[in-house]
Amino acid sequence: MQVPQSPSSLAAPQQFQTSPPAAMGHPPISPPGQQLPSLGSPPPMTTIGSVTAPPMGMPGPPGPGVHQPPLGPQGYPQQPGSPMSGPYGAQMAGPQSGAFPGGFPGGPAQMAGPPQKKLDPDSIPSTTQVIEDDQAKRGGQVYVTNIRGQVPPLVTTDFTVQDQGNASPRFMRCTTYSFPSTADLAKQCKVPLAAIIKPFATVPKNETPLYIVNHGETGPIRCNRCKAYMCPYMQFIDGGRRYQCGFCSCVNEVPVQYFQHLDHMGRRMDLYERPELSLGSYEFIATLDYCKNNKPPNPPAYIFMIDVSYNNIKSGLVKLICEELKTLLDRLPKEEGTETSAIKVGFVTYNKILHFYNVKSALAQPQMMVVSDVAEMFVPLLDGFLVNFQESRAVINNLLEQIPDMFADTNESETVFSPVIQAGVEALKAAECSGKLFIFQSSIPTAEAPGKLKNRDDLKLVGTEKEKTLFQPQRGVYEQLTKDCVAQGCCVDLFLFPNQFVDIATMGDVPSHTSGSIYKYSNFQVNGQQFLSDLRRDVEKSIGFDAIMRVRTGTGFRATDFFGAIYMNNTTDVEMAAVDCDKAVTVEFKHDDTLSEESGAVMQCALLYTTIGGQRRLRIHNLSLNCSSQLSELYKSCETDALINFFAKSGDRITNSYRNLILPDAMKVFPVYMNSLLKTPTLVGSTELSTDDRAFHRLLVNAMGVEETQVLLYPRLIPLHTMDVSSEAIPAPVRCSEERLSESGIFLLENGLCVFLWLGQACPPDLIQNLFNVPSLGHLSSEGPTSLPVLDNAHSRKIHSIISSISQRRATSMKLLIVKQKDRSEMLFRQHLVEDKGLHGGASYMDFLCYVHREIRQLLT
Repeated sequence: MQVPQSPSSLAAPQQFQTSPPAAMGHPPISPPGQQLPSLGSPPPMTTIGSVTAPPMGMPGPPGPGVHQPPLGPQGYPQQPGSPMSGPYGAQMAGPQSGAFPGGFPGGPAQMAGPPQKKLDPDSIPSTTQVIEDDQAKRGGQVYVTNIRGQVPPLVTTDFTVQDQGNASPRFMRCTTYSFPSTADLAKQCKVPLAAIIKPFATVPKNETPLYIVNHGETGPIRCNRCKAYMCPYMQFIDGGRRYQCGFCSCVNEVPVQYFQHLDHMGRRMDLYERPELSLGSYEFIATLDYCKNNKPPNPPAYIFMIDVSYNNIKSGLVKLICEELKTLLDRLPKEEGTETSAIKVGFVTYNKILHFYNVKSALAQPQMMVVSDVAEMFVPLLDGFLVNFQESRAVINNLLEQIPDMFADTNESETVFSPVIQAGVEALKAAECSGKLFIFQSSIPTAEAPGKLKNRDDLKLVGTEKEKTLFQPQRGVYEQLTKDCVAQGCCVDLFLFPNQFVDIATMGDVPSHTSGSIYKYSNFQVNGQQFLSDLRRDVEKSIGFDAIMRVRTGTGFRATDFFGAIYMNNTTDVEMAAVDCDKAVTVEFKHDDTLSEESGAVMQCALLYTTIGGQRRLRIHNLSLNCSSQLSELYKSCETDALINFFAKSGDRITNSYRNLILPDAMKVFPVYMNSLLKTPTLVGSTELSTDDRAFHRLLVNAMGVEETQVLLYPRLIPLHTMDVSSEAIPAPVRCSEERLSESGIFLLENGLCVFLWLGQACPPDLIQNLFNVPSLGHLSSEGPTSLPVLDNAHSRKIHSIISSISQRRATSMKLLIVKQKDRSEMLFRQHLVEDKGLHGGASYMDFLCYVHREIRQLLT
């Protein structure tokens, strides 16, 4: 067994000798009928506002003609002094029954009564409160993964994971941790069964990195029938000579070299010395059978492809990129424990034609080769195009100096796009390696060439049946290009600098199917701090190439649908040209039989990929869930943030997603997220939003993990005027609504994509002086200042430290926008106050609740 070489993990092998967890991966056994201690008490009922209803299965109030109890604020019966009238209702009396989960009891008679006073906003469930409560209850703790079906802390909570047999929630989260035992029950409960998998998620420094297991020349041990990999759910029998697969129940022989005796509990004696028997996540070294053409892969290459048309030269972008690359290439990612990066680099510039550069270390000057026949793309040189940066540093720096000058007088404004990707793929093919293309482009490709695009933007289609065609890519050449890229393990990252429509739906099609990222900087200004931070992170981040992922499940259910920046050639293999620490794949499951409550539901995600050092590996993540025939168990084990990630990616499912407003505690803020999702650029049909912005938003969300969709749909609104400048902590966020702003205050709003600093009209002059070095708000320009100066005082330091600690957690660099109350720029800020009415349409949270309420009443009557 190899242990990754890092100081923190030198002691790692000892960590295996932790006290044996309670029966690996299963909850403690308890007498039938008794509540399992690990699963907590039955869920309290949530009521919305002060609308309450007894749990299903309890008698409702009497029917018409019988004495009616007094009506509550919304015209619903309420027994005075009954325990049902707390702010979120009472404890549920046992599991729910009745055909309509969470429906209101009684008939239409009890629905009558005039609505009385307006609901108090503080009485409806609050997201910030839920987040704060979870942090108070579970923050700072160690989350041990040895219990089947336990619900992890929220993504917003700070906790440490100790892997004892199930994958960390950083790698896998589920919409519910208790699957319904039958397909009928799944239909009835309406909760989509899905897992959000981030196979390359970043592991914090204080957690053990993944162990690497080497099973030698025979390769990883797998079930003969279903091909699942050795994991903690395999049951050893017959004195250790055979094992029963935890997925398909097939009994397999244990290979001679893998044999080990069992202890008196029937467990292998080496259980805690072998990661694959005691942990939820680990890696296997793959043998040649897992490599293309049965030979070891070459290390990957990064190719930088710069659009040198008139716009990019004039804006100073080309010069900025060339300057940055000189230092950035020193920070290419490298394999753990190696001195330098094995990644090769290459350079192309282009407008209507392509220029390739020979930067072989032996040359005194770089050489340029031009390909003007873009219809028949080929790479004009093999030797010297992809090189090791350390060896060719002098030639490369020389080239980066020259590029801005070479094209300084250009007046060529047309560009090509598809041939650029084609050139990259051909170069990787010739070098027999996988890799990534970094393409920097500013306009729609209109030059005569394959993949030429025309401006098809038409806002008249918004709100009609044909609106969706605006977001469908123009196929043709791009479809074949995607296939070529995936087959070669060529990931495309696109940096766009548009001044007008560029058809992101089409230009983003190849990146979004090759697990690439798309970045967009509209009306680019040369102080591109946001762009430079994005580029740095994109070049440096941890990544694997030429990946293929498969999700295997136990009998009774299977993976049916996959959402993400992925490519699928068949129904089971998720192909990813690359896989990095930010990309998540959302997988939906369906029943094909009854699940056993005793054995639960198990799943295994296996990812085969090439490391940045050129080694073929398998990364395995295992997870075991409970199964139940009680809807109350299922609802109680739901995770709102994971559910909303699923709905955000499968937009067409939103409409029929929920029927019960009496939500279990775990889901009480589901409506606020759902309403926010309905107001996102992708789903809100408004002609005020550009087609490109909407397409861009859609592609971004498609690759997001749970943490990213959570903060996008419920941004953090942080009051800064009342903070304690001496404390390390970030002040507690308030509800995301205009009602929480105060004229004398300063607030920070962040949603993972951008940060706003909102300045109230009456905010104290000394605060403005401390932050902007001007005597009062009136001295700031009417459009709002463009940046926040770094000043030598406690307030300035504290705000910069808050912004930097937020930025470190987020996947992209966030642009800081400073807005003054009542200024024009404030509109941008207001569209993120998700509890209020949407700027481009969409209800406030309160109105949405009332609307859903009415719908439910109609359903019931």
